[in-house]
Amino acid sequence: MASPGVASPSADEQVLEQPVLGSRRLSNLLVAAAVSIGGLGFVLTSASSRFGRDLLPIGHPAALVWVPQGLVMGLYGVAALLLATYLWLVIGIDVGSGLNRFDRGSGEARISRRGFRQLIEVVIPLREIQAVKVEVRDGLSPQRRLALRVQGRRDMPLTRVGEPMPLADLELAGARLARFLGVPLEGL
Repeated sequence: MASPGVASPSADEQVLEQPVLGSRRLSNLLVAAAVSIGGLGFVLTSASSRFGRDLLPIGHPAALVWVPQGLVMGLYGVAALLLATYLWLVIGIDVGSGLNRFDRGSGEARISRRGFRQLIEVVIPLREIQAVKVEVRDGLSPQRRLALRVQGRRDMPLTRVGEPMPLADLELAGARLARFLGVPLEGL
């Protein structure tokens, strides 16, 4: 979630919108850049080995034997460049971004996320929302998320995947949403 939510709603406001951050995060940009640079380095090392000329400013990759060292470096480079292409595509499309929109006027919640080829949207009647859940799990794979407990369905996650949000922001966002919807806040 880019921000825990729009400013705290007053009693007369009918709509609460919460933008959700997708894959356009600094960590993803850094990983994609590192994989791109590494893949390009492996491909240039392989080409240097094949043609007998140093195409990189460091080391002497032309001294590598083409089979098997140069060939394997080239395969690693191609694999890394394919992975980098996938990562840049995911970042460009901004997979996972979206909006949580709660509208008292229409009596429905719209949870939308951007996928690879389509926009995914779930509409939930507000009367079916039983609670707002705050889930906190620490350890090697920490998880902090907000979710809606919906009657007759599995819990509907509301926050982004990946980096856990600060606990204070999570609690504040959960409390604002629970107050707006008039449902209990669970998990604290």
